[in-house]
Amino acid sequence: MPNLPDVVLWSIPAFVLLTVIEMVSVRIHPDEDAAGYEAKDAAASVGMGLGSLAFDFLWKIPIVAIYTAVYELTPLRVPVLWWTVPLMLLAQDFFYYWSHRGHHVIRILWACHVVHHSSRKFNLTTALRQPWTSLTVWPFYLPLIALGVHPAALAFCSSANLVYQFWIHTERIDRMPRWFEFVFNTPSHHRVHHASQGGYLDRNFGGILIVWDRLFGSFVLETERPVYGLTKNITTYNPLRVATHEYVSIARDLKAAASWRERAGRVFRGPGWQPVAAPDQPVEEPVA
Repeated sequence: MPNLPDVVLWSIPAFVLLTVIEMVSVRIHPDEDAAGYEAKDAAASVGMGLGSLAFDFLWKIPIVAIYTAVYELTPLRVPVLWWTVPLMLLAQDFFYYWSHRGHHVIRILWACHVVHHSSRKFNLTTALRQPWTSLTVWPFYLPLIALGVHPAALAFCSSANLVYQFWIHTERIDRMPRWFEFVFNTPSHHRVHHASQGGYLDRNFGGILIVWDRLFGSFVLETERPVYGLTKNITTYNPLRVATHEYVSIARDLKAAASWRERAGRVFRGPGWQPVAAPDQPVEEPVA
């Protein structure tokens, strides 16, 4: 097994320090148009982050079992060397893009990811607002395991990707140098991703690199000030309700569905999907 460091664990002191610095900077030099901080919201985000650590540990048991089985079955092997690790990071980021995009356009996957978008604030604590049902992510990375990437190497790359994305959850940084903005995900690009305006919805899915969005037509430049949150915001700071509210909404829609076709649509189509109404029936309001 590759001997790779726990990137998230080593980064915790930096997370804490940067968050404190951001809080102080917001207090000393407030921006009236910025979303800023709210104690209950920040506490909910931190609570979601702590809960995700516990649940991710639980989900790792079946996921590691599946990945290990696939890794043992494939004849391919990618050695962990100084020059292969950057290539694995690149490949992981590519599959992260498609995982992230999939979790926005398929409702049952969105029920997991919506947690991260549920805050109407945008600050470094928002980065900690992670889902508790991340069991939906693992299938997107099976190709890497089948190609011979060791599960531990994939875990390292995924952790590095997660750590990179911490610093882009801020309004305190306007724009990075032009070349950096063209290649990498930045606070400006990620503010677009967390916005709820129509032109910003379902855009900028990249993790470390923004080039995937440029290549696959999902990139939008930040032009107007983002309005953060969901198209239909939740009003709770209870971590359990934050983690499960979309699953509850899906269950309610399934109970009210008139056919199995509609039930399938409520689960596997987009978050705002509605069945076509009969000519004599009004169209229902979309579910956020």
